[in-house]
Amino acid sequence: MAGNDLQGRRVLAVVTNYGVEQDELVVPVEHLRGNGAEVEIAAVSDEPVQTLVGDKDPGRKVSPTTTLDDADPGPYDLLLIPGGALNADHLRMNGKAVAAVRSFASSGRPVAAICHGPWALVEADVVRGKTMTSYASLRTDVTNAGGRWVDRSVVSDDTGGWTLVTSRTPKDLDDFLRETEAALVTSP
Repeated sequence: MAGNDLQGRRVLAVVTNYGVEQDELVVPVEHLRGNGAEVEIAAVSDEPVQTLVGDKDPGRKVSPTTTLDDADPGPYDLLLIPGGALNADHLRMNGKAVAAVRSFASSGRPVAAICHGPWALVEADVVRGKTMTSYASLRTDVTNAGGRWVDRSVVSDDTGGWTLVTSRTPKDLDDFLRETEAALVTSP
């Protein structure tokens, strides 16, 4: 998409303050903002978010724009859940993050999750009947939660009245961004 095609659209990205995979947060946020969307980054605290590269090497520090406690998921058009094993493992144990996932799914608004990010979806019990992908190690978790796991660069599934966009790794970001934009444009 070019220019301001996402003008007026609002995205909520949920993360912890340590361990989010750098490119799974930074690339979508910069891309969506560059195309006119307003993107809020909600972290556990208002301290800088320390990203990682490959789950081990320090990446960029990103300033959150709000906290999970203060973020009201109601006014947003799409929920973005980046991965990073440490980030995703802690995020799925955060009640506010899990509640945000449930809020989006129950209201018919899209969710876009990449890599380990779908752990929050499993925890929120919203993957039943959905076809999706993720980092390969989540396959059993997705299947046990009632989802159908496939090995594709991106999956967009709108069954159950809401769109779920999922991807495997940062290598799939081009496909992930394309489908995330499509879901955002058609968001209720």
